[in-house]
Amino acid sequence: MKLSEDVKTLTRHIWYEWRRQKIPLYLFILLSFNLLVAPVVYGATGNELSRSQAWTLGLLGLATVALSIYLFFVMFAPEKF
Repeated sequence: MKLSEDVKTLTRHIWYEWRRQKIPLYLFILLSFNLLVAPVVYGATGNELSRSQAWTLGLLGLATVALSIYLFFVMFAPEKF
């Protein structure tokens, strides 16, 4: 009984912290999305790159796209930032 109450309390705490702090959530989503991108990069190179290099290229590509989207919105809606 105590364990289920602890799990509920922990879940509630994570839910409220998630609503306040967005950066950890965005990093988690980025790394989770990289689980899909890294094998594609690894498969497309034909074993020329190691898995860690494929992960790094996947993260670099995702960071580049995210930065491009952010800068696009900053240019066309600067009053929000």
